[in-house]
Amino acid sequence: MLTTGLPTRPVPRPREDPGLTARLARSAAESHGAHLRTEDFGRWLAARGRAHHFAVDRIPFAGLDGWSFQEDTGDLTHRSGRFFTVEGLSAATDEGPYPRWRQPIIVQPEVGILGILAKEFDGVLHFLMQAKMEPGNPNLLQLSPTVQATRSNYTKVHNGQDVKYLDYFVRPGRGRVVADTLQSEHGSWFYRKSNRNMLVEALDEVPLEDDFCWLTLGQINALLHRDLVVNMDARTVLSCVPDHDPGTSALHTDAELRSWFTGERSRRALRTERVPLASVPGWRRGDMSIDHEDGRYFKVVAVSVRADSREVSSWTQPLFEPVGTGITAFVARRFGGVLHVLAHARVEGGFLDTVELGPTVQCTPGNWDRLPPEHRPPFLDLVQDAGGRVRYEAVHSEEGGRFLNAESRTLVVETDRAPLDPPPGYRWVTPAQLRSLVRHGHYVNVQARTLLACLAAMGEDGR
Repeated sequence: MLTTGLPTRPVPRPREDPGLTARLARSAAESHGAHLRTEDFGRWLAARGRAHHFAVDRIPFAGLDGWSFQEDTGDLTHRSGRFFTVEGLSAATDEGPYPRWRQPIIVQPEVGILGILAKEFDGVLHFLMQAKMEPGNPNLLQLSPTVQATRSNYTKVHNGQDVKYLDYFVRPGRGRVVADTLQSEHGSWFYRKSNRNMLVEALDEVPLEDDFCWLTLGQINALLHRDLVVNMDARTVLSCVPDHDPGTSALHTDAELRSWFTGERSRRALRTERVPLASVPGWRRGDMSIDHEDGRYFKVVAVSVRADSREVSSWTQPLFEPVGTGITAFVARRFGGVLHVLAHARVEGGFLDTVELGPTVQCTPGNWDRLPPEHRPPFLDLVQDAGGRVRYEAVHSEEGGRFLNAESRTLVVETDRAPLDPPPGYRWVTPAQLRSLVRHGHYVNVQARTLLACLAAMGEDGR
């Protein structure tokens, strides 16, 4: 056969993989993995913990290696100029009992990668998950994405080992991209921080390294019902998994929802300014911690870490330690048999774009107990009093690389006591509508993304 040598003309393809939703649904329905049984997971995780030496000790700030407070600003910085800094934030908004405040905040402008690798075994999609130690995790070892790394880490500013499986997420052609979006982190503790959330299907054979396991989506959903097992970074990537049961009905059309949300972004005001940490009033720096004068909110502390499973086996760093256990909850209600959750258009000082959709309740109750009832977070009492049926409950920790012992009771409470016409800033939405917004960056905050992963673990109809 003769060839002309001319380039092949590109041929358009379907915009969406027509078989993906069925493959995801099959993985979600499969509770038995090809490599590890769900009932054996606890023993496997414990064995990975015994295979390594882990230790985290609190130290004075003077014991930090490579970190120091700047003389002119009081900011806590690393000598490399990379990783992150602890600075001050001045913020002002237009609503709430605290319209103006100042606080320490983590400034980490570089974008990290949170990526989960997928591959089909015996006709079922499996996901490569890692047993990863983070110094702030209450139990140190939790299930994390395949890759969970800051840019400073994967470019080896620390002169450590290579990040395993990184090539699948940074080199085109190693895998087929299923989801890829920039998402925010905690807007109360990070200043305009984003991570790249990725799901990639491998096109070749994938070697299975120590501390990694292949699990179906159904197995991961089962583990989401256990306390302190699936870490925050895994939960946020899981929330980006394309919807395999999108539904067709909701109280508000998608266009109406987007218009309402755009209106919330337009009407709300947020003014922020990075300021010297030493200038933040109400916060006191001691030898071991930076604390608020009321003993509330959070502390900045220092730790020494040893972990022979990490790219660097020992290091020191600052961490934020919240005071008290948080509550993260969706109030849910059915309309015409369709499950809806009450989302809140939240303003947080560290958000890139003023407002993101968050849970119905997102707070640490102890920070509000001195305020009169009218200033307490709406729906907090309903959630705390279980004024409905608790459809989901587990304790999950926040990002263990920056936060120490940061835990929240994560709840979905279904109740007919929730108002049909919610107060300003709240809107009834279906989980499918939230998942459609997660396909775009900075629409849904990290706490609501955790709850989206938990709603999927409940089953698509919320039962």
